[in-house]
Amino acid sequence: MRNVVFVAPFPLDATMRFARAVARLAGVRLLGIVQKPAAGEDGKLFHDVVQVEDALETNQLIMAGRLLERRHGKLHRLVGILEPLQVQLAEVRLALGIAGTDPSTADLFRDKARMKDELRKHGLPCARHKLVTTWADAEAFVAEVGFPLVVKPPAGMGSKSTWRIANTDELRAALRALHASPERPALAEEFLRGREFSFETITIGGEVKFQSCTRYFPTPLEVMEKPWIQWVVVLPRDIDGPDFADARALGVKAVKALGLETGMTHMEWFRRDDGSLAIGEIAARPPGANIVLANSYAHDADMYKAWARAVVDDAFDGPYERKYAVAVAFLRGVGRGRVTGVDGIARANELVGHLAVESKLPQVGAMRSDSYEGDGYVIVRDPDTDVVRDAAAKIIETIQISYS
Repeated sequence: MRNVVFVAPFPLDATMRFARAVARLAGVRLLGIVQKPAAGEDGKLFHDVVQVEDALETNQLIMAGRLLERRHGKLHRLVGILEPLQVQLAEVRLALGIAGTDPSTADLFRDKARMKDELRKHGLPCARHKLVTTWADAEAFVAEVGFPLVVKPPAGMGSKSTWRIANTDELRAALRALHASPERPALAEEFLRGREFSFETITIGGEVKFQSCTRYFPTPLEVMEKPWIQWVVVLPRDIDGPDFADARALGVKAVKALGLETGMTHMEWFRRDDGSLAIGEIAARPPGANIVLANSYAHDADMYKAWARAVVDDAFDGPYERKYAVAVAFLRGVGRGRVTGVDGIARANELVGHLAVESKLPQVGAMRSDSYEGDGYVIVRDPDTDVVRDAAAKIIETIQISYS
């Protein structure tokens, strides 16, 4: 029996989908390290759990891992899906002699400044950037790229804690908020203009075995800036043609340049108005925004299991045929407090209900979510990409949430 440790600070459903996939693998004894234990059926997934005060703190994870090792024997794998965990997981693997991504590679994916330096060293296009520790650094970067620009922590996650900066006053405010200093540099980046996409991979032994592309409507930064926007991700059915050929080749080169041996990656990339490509950033973990779930529907395959097979078994069961286009419509609204009403569900069902394959609707009485994914979602599927794109547009135009 192989002892596999899944680190999950909090038992969110999006996280537990991956834990369930690991638990279903043959010959696996699932062990857990958590801050808050899972309840109900998810709690029963784990043969044993160690609760820690801070599941993002390396030493606490090492101590918990050693305790599990004393109880159950040698640990086969240590895994987790959250981006803020990836470097710590790698450090625990090194300390306990567990196979998997090493700290240097994990940090290369996590530190966005190092990442972009490495990508540029390999001739791959990405946003111009600079680590800012002083106001002089910031002024020099503005002189180089102009406004607007983007400011965020070097170890940020996607669009979280990210500001679009339009002028000097906003830049000063962002640097103050990030406490920019030689000890705590901020990352300033060129603001990339164009259509934004993502590119996902599963890599085994340094070879990319699975690829997928997703389009954002609108961009994630706009979604973070305007929390009332109901937004959509679309997985086109056909990604084998010329529209994505250059982006897919770029994504594979990026994975190889950063040295990932085995795991799943999520890369955000732009097609500029002139047709050229630029990498926003890339993470060595599964994507959020229900993209793994959407890929399961697009390929009629369990992509959570595909991730688990990769990181636990070093195996890939594909190739998987991309049979459908899929769109995920995220439901949000204007206001604060609790959800007091959800209008338009019946009408949305009339219009596109026959295309819906899964939904999580906002619950009246629930506190408004502070997640960029909002208070619910609807997933639609069809062989025709235009059909799912239009269906998702109808959903976000028809369903309206009120709060008070």
